[in-house]
Order: sequence, then C-alpha cells, then structure tokens
Amino acid sequence: MSIAISQSKCTGCKMCTTVCPGSLLSINENKKAYIEYPKDCWGCASCVKECKFGAISLYLGADIGGRGSHLSTMCEEDIVTWLIENPNGENQTIVINRKESNKY
Repeated sequence: MSIAISQSKCTGCKMCTTVCPGSLLSINENKKAYIEYPKDCWGCASCVKECKFGAISLYLGADIGGRGSHLSTMCEEDIVTWLIENPNGENQTIVINRKESNKY
C-alpha cells in the first residue's frame, strides 16, 4: 500500500510532512509535497487524513480488496468527506459529520 500525491491539488502547506511517522514526505522546489520512496510507505493514511485539499490519496490495491482504487479526504469544518475513485470511473462518497458522530 502506498500513497499518490496530486501536484495540481497540493498547496504546499506541509501538514503532511509533519504527520508522516516515517518522515517519508518532503516539499520539492515547486513547494509541492512528494514521496521519494513510495515502497517505504506504511499505508497508515495519516497524510491522507491530514490533507484538507484532497491532494493525497491512499492506493487501495487488489491485495486488500481495493482493486486499484484511490481513497482521499476533504475536510470543511465539521464535515469530513471520504472520496473513493475506482479505476472503472465509478466514484463513491462517504460524508461524516464530526459533531454528529461524537454524540454516541
């Protein structure tokens, strides 16, 4: 499992570099995040969850049932939206309201 970073969506905020437990993410000369050694990624998804711009996605390989899908997240105040992009073009969206989920 590894991540993919969309250079066009990355704002260079550096939040992903601060949460990566393996210190695998860096900022390039264009002020965009990148991972130099994707094979070393643990797949913890810390950077995916931290990226507020949907620039980082977790590759969901066939070995875990993802069949090559990409999972990313978008955050807006108390709303967290998980986006699953399937290789066949079908997309799924899961919306979580943090205030509502904390009631239980």
